Amino acid sequence: MKAILLSEYGLPKDLTIGNVPKPVPDDDEVLVRIQSASINDWDWGLVRGNPFVIRLFFGLKKPKISIPGVDISGTIVAVGSNVNSFKNGDEVYCDLSDSGHGGFAEYVCVQEKTLSKKPTSISHNGAAALPHAGLLALQGLVEKGKVETGQRVLINGAGGGVGTLGIQILKSYGVEVTGVDSGEKLELMKSLGYDRVMDYKKTDFTTTGEKYDLILDAKSNRSVFKYARSLKKNGRYITMGGSMVRILQIALIGPLISLFTGKKLSVLIHQPNRGLDQLSLLVEKGQLRPVVDGPYGFDQIPGLIQYFGEGKHLGKIVVEIEK
Repeated sequence: MKAILLSEYGLPKDLTIGNVPKPVPDDDEVLVRIQSASINDWDWGLVRGNPFVIRLFFGLKKPKISIPGVDISGTIVAVGSNVNSFKNGDEVYCDLSDSGHGGFAEYVCVQEKTLSKKPTSISHNGAAALPHAGLLALQGLVEKGKVETGQRVLINGAGGGVGTLGIQILKSYGVEVTGVDSGEKLELMKSLGYDRVMDYKKTDFTTTGEKYDLILDAKSNRSVFKYARSLKKNGRYITMGGSMVRILQIALIGPLISLFTGKKLSVLIHQPNRGLDQLSLLVEKGQLRPVVDGPYGFDQIPGLIQYFGEGKHLGKIVVEIEK
């Protein structure tokens, strides 16, 4: 089968396209013919081996993962003997980040417990854009953020995957939402329902004096103290991406600030695929539609990972593995 191969840490342009044996599912696995995949932070970090913490998990000198890619949507073509919930022909989607990756290929073996049925009302391209970013938004805003009606909410990184899905999740909560991203993304953000938008190149939201009940941060590019000053009393700040130095600062100092001020600053520990059925329900109700940048072709994946790292994409970058 065709696959994107990662043999050394380096730049996305160093990735190669090659052929490897098609995998065979174990008894508790299914074989999925991948039809669409999307680009994520995982891919940007894994390919470069940066931040360094990635090497602690995936190999200090050489990556243990040979095929990157985590968000997929496709069709089951073989089923292990112990699988009961799925059959050949089922259309499924999931996040492979805790299952060995392997999404940038024509086929992948996936454990039954990892998969969810693809919503029938969207294409494989749309479904591939949902799992990782959609669940970061859901877990950050609803589960950990405990969003409530009438609150003021801010999303930093509002024009990417998390932000474009997060604003749609928030619509039913009756909150005022401010989005922060680059000027090129502001019109898209307005069209999705952000009440206010800011160009981070022109305005630092932590210096405006405005305060929020909940801040969801995909960028983590400011001091933990600046974030704390931007929260209302008993407000919550939750980060899930960006500068590793800033994330560590929030993880270490955030609890102390919380102890003395009542403001809760924390790092979201992503739980892959937990809540995916909830996302599917929102999709089927017409309340959630991913913003797709693409679809692009399989051979473009190395360049698209670089494109992701430059932060120029709108919503989720999606690749068609099989048209």
